[in-house]
Amino acid sequence: MAQAGRGALIGRIGAVGVAQPFLIGSSNESVTPVGGALAIGINRADSDTCTTAFTVHVDVFPPRDGAARVAKRVDSIEGAGRELFTRLPRRVGDKQGNPGDMVNFLVLGSEAAMTGVFKAAGWVAVDSDVRGALIAGVIDSFKKEAYLTLPMSQLYLFDRPQDFGWAHAEPIKVVESRHHLRVWRAPYAAGGSVLWVGAATHDIGFDRDQRNNGITHKIDPKVDAERDFVEQTLTGTGLVSEFTYVTPADPVREAKTATGGTFQSDGRVLVLRLEEPR
Repeated sequence: MAQAGRGALIGRIGAVGVAQPFLIGSSNESVTPVGGALAIGINRADSDTCTTAFTVHVDVFPPRDGAARVAKRVDSIEGAGRELFTRLPRRVGDKQGNPGDMVNFLVLGSEAAMTGVFKAAGWVAVDSDVRGALIAGVIDSFKKEAYLTLPMSQLYLFDRPQDFGWAHAEPIKVVESRHHLRVWRAPYAAGGSVLWVGAATHDIGFDRDQRNNGITHKIDPKVDAERDFVEQTLTGTGLVSEFTYVTPADPVREAKTATGGTFQSDGRVLVLRLEEPR
């Protein structure tokens, strides 16, 4: 945790790589919306040789409302059936109209619910202004957000660039590796809810941009793993009421990104319905 002291006591509840760490320090009372294994450790890099010792006492209490909030996996979600997927684009594109990343997840919920669940899951909003992001990176270089908010290129859906960009990564690795996604508000609703259409990919290095011979991020060609990462992080917040996977009538199985890289998928699209803020 870049925002916690070196050698501090930190904790995490849930799966490695998905659950977000939190500072314990000398003491902490934390409420988790879902269950999971509690891991306690020292805030240091793997290469750090510092050592320390703690004596820790943990009290665990049952949920206040008698039941943990667990996202329910269902066979279908109202409004996210064949009629919706007939209207829904399968791919996003660049400004020149070249098809790129596949649409691989949908979120049903208000803007407040959508931004709330991503923030709760540890995703950071990406600054779309290049100059502003670079300045923020210099001023705030010791915070995780400074690394994650480095600019994300604009892609297009519904004839406009993304409404939101979100990134999720360990800051020490973000130069070459970053979970990231783009979200657009659809011009129509789904099941009476605002519909957000998303494309998620995982940057794993650098590659040649075949459009202009420049340098671009290389994505993991197995894009389903990133779709599943989105599911795991969001459903772990307790803010998703139900989710499902839908295979459209014309699924994307294999294609190229706008920069020329290839990717493969089983064609399924993740659909999540959110709990609305009270």
